[in-house]
Amino acid sequence: MKKLIIIFTLMGIQLAALGQDARRLLSLRGDWKFSIGDREEWASPDYDDSDWEEVYVPERWEREGFNGYDGYAWYRTQFDGKGLKKDRYHLISLGYIDDVDEVFINGVKIGFSGGFSPNYYTAWNAERLYLIPPEVLKYDGDNQIAVRVYDQGGEGGIYSGSVGIMYLDDLTTKDGVYLEGLWKIRIDDDPRFIDPDYDDSRWEDIMVPSNWKTIGINDLRDFAWYRKTFTIPSGGQTREMTLIGGRIDDFDEVYINGVKIGGTNDGRRLGSSRSYSELRFYNIPDGVLKEGKNVISVRVEDIGDNGGIYEGPVIIMPTDAATRYVRRNYWWR
Repeated sequence: MKKLIIIFTLMGIQLAALGQDARRLLSLRGDWKFSIGDREEWASPDYDDSDWEEVYVPERWEREGFNGYDGYAWYRTQFDGKGLKKDRYHLISLGYIDDVDEVFINGVKIGFSGGFSPNYYTAWNAERLYLIPPEVLKYDGDNQIAVRVYDQGGEGGIYSGSVGIMYLDDLTTKDGVYLEGLWKIRIDDDPRFIDPDYDDSRWEDIMVPSNWKTIGINDLRDFAWYRKTFTIPSGGQTREMTLIGGRIDDFDEVYINGVKIGGTNDGRRLGSSRSYSELRFYNIPDGVLKEGKNVISVRVEDIGDNGGIYEGPVIIMPTDAATRYVRRNYWWR
């Protein structure tokens, strides 16, 4: 179980490793709406939760009147988007949750930790820190947060730690695209997955960075594809850009908007291959990125043991800034 906990803390570690100064913008400590049970519509921003109970966050739900309860429950609250910074990336910090969670902002799933039944695994002592895609946020009104929680035994809920909205001070939405967070994954190998118009809506969710064991895939020795849709805002930089693609176990090919931008494969067998330890650094040809919707597709081959995009940073940056970052942080590796 310790190995799983290390995996789930990777995203927070990578945020720190990027040198980003994550600054607190507003606190979410206080009374949240709360209901035991599990209904899909509770993620919707339009759902009427006025008759729900209130509990204090962070605190174990047993100490808020739900003593002895094990199972599913939902939390809901709102925050005002008028105080957000339109040119910065925002994160939601939810401290520690016992045991498993999914987080929705304005009805859109942005992250999860642990595994729900029937493939249950706990992430009770992993700190939750999730990037909020800019296109999900409402900057001129209320934003709805909904958190689905499953507790298998003992005490449960959003029980401790920092709870609030933060922003990355060193990275603007026009200077780079932060790609860590929720991706789609499918265990298969099909050239159609390169197509930016391919429908991946039924693919499984995975957090990047993490390895495949976090979604119950062990020693696959096969291919899997990752996909993520991201947005470059109007006026954002699209030329002279580079992808820092983290570390991938074992081999990869990376496509943006259907164009291959790079790949790593030393052709060696398990035990002698070192591709898994190499930081991916791929220049993006001019004309590939565009303002608005973009799609990144990553073909990953695992030759044994763990697999996947297991370590960050995963970010698109201006080439000069990316070069400085790698020299500053990775020259000794």
